[in-house]
Amino acid sequence: MLTLRPNCECCDIDLPPESTEALICTFECTFCAICSKAMHYQCPNCSGNLAQRPIRPTTALNNNPASTERVLKTGGCPHSNVNPNK
Repeated sequence: MLTLRPNCECCDIDLPPESTEALICTFECTFCAICSKAMHYQCPNCSGNLAQRPIRPTTALNNNPASTERVLKTGGCPHSNVNPNK
């Protein structure tokens, strides 16, 4: 089951479970649409492609909630001046 991470690993913007702006790779690394586009839809962690994350229906979230653990890329993302770790 997908983890549904709550944020972009680069810019730390919130990406709630119903967001259509969330993209993921096969390892569930999660990025917003803006950061994904800047990275040419290629995951900076595994080099895999980034695709739109599916939306889990609200009724399914009751028994299978989204993650609350925020993941941030160490050192920020190469395409951005944003460094969430500073």
